[in-house]
Amino acid sequence: MDFLHTLFYFVVTIGILVSFHELGHFWVARKVGVKVIRFSVGFGKVLWSYRKNPQATEYVLSAIPLGGYVKMVDEREGEVQKEDLAFAFNRQPLWARTVIVAAGPVFNLALAVALFWSILVIGETGIKPIIGEVSKGTIAATGGFVEGDQIISVNDRLTPTWTEAMSVIMASALDGNQVINITVANFDNQHSDRFLKITEDDIQNPEVLYKQIGFKPWSPKLKPVIGTVLPESSALTAGLLKGDLIVSADGVAITNWMQWVAIVKTHPNVVINLIIDRDGVQLPVTITPKSVQIEQKTEGKIGASVLVPEDLIKSSTVVYSLSPLAAIPAAFETTWYYSSATLKMMGRMLIGQASVKNLSGPISIAEYAGQSAEMGLVPFLKFMALVSVSLGVLNLLPVPVLDGGHLLFFVLEGIKGSPVSEKIQVFFQQVGMALLMSLMALAMFLDVQRLFH
Repeated sequence: MDFLHTLFYFVVTIGILVSFHELGHFWVARKVGVKVIRFSVGFGKVLWSYRKNPQATEYVLSAIPLGGYVKMVDEREGEVQKEDLAFAFNRQPLWARTVIVAAGPVFNLALAVALFWSILVIGETGIKPIIGEVSKGTIAATGGFVEGDQIISVNDRLTPTWTEAMSVIMASALDGNQVINITVANFDNQHSDRFLKITEDDIQNPEVLYKQIGFKPWSPKLKPVIGTVLPESSALTAGLLKGDLIVSADGVAITNWMQWVAIVKTHPNVVINLIIDRDGVQLPVTITPKSVQIEQKTEGKIGASVLVPEDLIKSSTVVYSLSPLAAIPAAFETTWYYSSATLKMMGRMLIGQASVKNLSGPISIAEYAGQSAEMGLVPFLKFMALVSVSLGVLNLLPVPVLDGGHLLFFVLEGIKGSPVSEKIQVFFQQVGMALLMSLMALAMFLDVQRLFH
């Protein structure tokens, strides 16, 4: 079921984003007078098609929902009837061909703006970006950050939630910003600026960069009170109920939830003798944590969560939203921020200043799609917006085969006054295809490697 859930949302994401990309080519082509033979959502066997008349565009739904394509009248792709020559793509003026090709990635970026706008209007709920315990030797500790600091902004960009703050910090670090300016507020709401100093060595391995920075969300010390009890769990077998207060474990007094968690983790398949308080009556209980493998370590789990007081939840969460009008410039700013960050990261990887481990292949993207969908509508919309930005920026790169490669040929055509020869275009398209396939193979390899680790 998890696999089907992940696959479904991956297909939905790619299907929508690529189809919207092709819609850009289609819509602009029609507007400038190019005849479109077919607009297909998906590839492969045709499942459904509609055409108003023999001369109209055929709209197609195909079997493989991982993209789509637009087929225009073009003499380079086959014989064109005499009455359609004026509507052929290759016979259009340079400006018309340029806007048709550019429309695909521009539509992806426009979709990202619309998605970010929707997120800002709907509102994003998250925990406040309050820093927890800062470990010695981390970049955060060196920068003078202390427990209780609430992050207000990162490089002058407001970060109202923990997720947003960490995303901007990581993006800034991977962009090559060696000094990241973070405005924080203490418990007395006094603001001050602190700095994270990132070195080239720090960003070579993005998988451990977050740990090196050393930020952890603030976590209040909660009483060891049982909250949710999962089915088929050790807690259920032992008879624990919501509201039970754990008084002691094997004769050791338990004062907070994390102390109890530490005991459970170190006692896989080992009986623990508890004293619990249930409605003012102390009762003896025995429980045996189940053994689970976590990051090549064996730990104990009982399948129960802590009971978090409602007032604490309200005080530690925040809902950030804007009015529909105010969200418009903010959506453009967010799209620009992530577009430039994506482009900078690609450039740094190209010159060897950033690790290729930053690449994500289809397996990782599918996992992110499933995980974000589980978290709710807003996280899924944000995921789609980020992928749409990546798709738009990637397609604008001056690599033959991609839209940016065609735009490069158009620039050369404008400079020399005539189209680049067909032979040269074919050669560079083959080179571009080889580069693209190599990049896809590398991303797939990294995905598989992540699975095994």
